[in-house]
Amino acid sequence: MIQYNKNSGRNFGIANLTLLLIVGYVIGYIMQMVSPNLLAYLTLDANAIMQGQVWRLVTWLVVPPSSFDIFTLLMLYFYYRIGTLLENIWGTAKYNRYILGGILLTIVSAFLLLAYLRFGMGLTGEKLAYYSAIGSISFSTYYINLSIFMGYAATFPDMRVLYFFVIPLKVKVLGIIDLLMLLYYFFTGGIFAKFAIGAALINIGIFLLTTKVAINPKQIIRQQVYKKEVKQATKMTAKNRHKCTICGQTEESNPELEFRFCSKCNGNYEYCSNHLFTHEHIK
Repeated sequence: MIQYNKNSGRNFGIANLTLLLIVGYVIGYIMQMVSPNLLAYLTLDANAIMQGQVWRLVTWLVVPPSSFDIFTLLMLYFYYRIGTLLENIWGTAKYNRYILGGILLTIVSAFLLLAYLRFGMGLTGEKLAYYSAIGSISFSTYYINLSIFMGYAATFPDMRVLYFFVIPLKVKVLGIIDLLMLLYYFFTGGIFAKFAIGAALINIGIFLLTTKVAINPKQIIRQQVYKKEVKQATKMTAKNRHKCTICGQTEESNPELEFRFCSKCNGNYEYCSNHLFTHEHIK
């Protein structure tokens, strides 16, 4: 569902993008249980895409990053919660740019890998198809999930979570650990890992360098209280606006009118300038 807020543009984009990704995972897990071999035709294989299998540009998003177990359910629930929270805090447009940007960079990286295999290593024919297929497995949605968590860590650095459901740690600590692990695997891993992880690192790097998003949970509470107070004040203003007892006009319907209370009327009766001196006093 596409939403657009004409006042700010914050909600222009695909609403509930995290939920759509999770639905894709569910489809992928079902396919994995029914026909595991079918997933091989859905991965981000740039060589196969060049041969006409263009559906892989999208279907790789449903290939699950791991096997299905109880921890998978917890993982999906966790990413749904933090992804939805980020979309609410950042706005749909910004959240879309971040996630879809990571997806686009991953696709570009897959084609760069193909170019490296073809022109850097001189592979052709069956060898090129084989190594491209093997490399496509590395382009997993795992890094998209990790991008969501890194965005969460940058936005709520002081939020505490239970690591392994036992150890309380600040989210920024886990974010730093994940980032260091990514860098470690990038420099020590093979060529496939370098291209796949490189796309994720570039997306995270662009996000961190161009966005100042750290938010304190107390700040969120203050913002919510402030919005509530503004809403109540707006209602009180609307309720207390000037309105003529005779004609019912207000300063909104006719800004040129002036309004006054009549001291001779028995009660708080207000009249516009057209009826202030001509009305019948209420006793």
